[in-house]
Amino acid sequence: MPEVRDDTVIIERGSGNVFDDLGIERDPVDELKAAIAFHITRTIKDRKLTQVQVAAILDTDQAKVSKITRGRLDTFTVDRLFNYLFALGFDVDMNLRKSPNAVGRFRVNSEPVKVAI
Repeated sequence: MPEVRDDTVIIERGSGNVFDDLGIERDPVDELKAAIAFHITRTIKDRKLTQVQVAAILDTDQAKVSKITRGRLDTFTVDRLFNYLFALGFDVDMNLRKSPNAVGRFRVNSEPVKVAI
């Protein structure tokens, strides 16, 4: 008699932050850099730009654009990445408020990204 397989795939909606979903703590600065890099990379794809074209817009070189798109963010400051966002036409809004907890937390919110499944 053949073995019966259950190939059911369960898809669970995440919070939007895979690290939070997995219980992995990240440095807030690294989280912010990753969020900015995500939006820069998404903009490059959406506008169908080459890295050379983006480098010209950002007044930098193609190698730095490549680092951003590959998540190699150690050499970038948050300030520099913010300036890249501004050059690409983004506004950045910050909302600071008193936490109800003894220790505050850091959270990056952005417009949701639609993913086809």
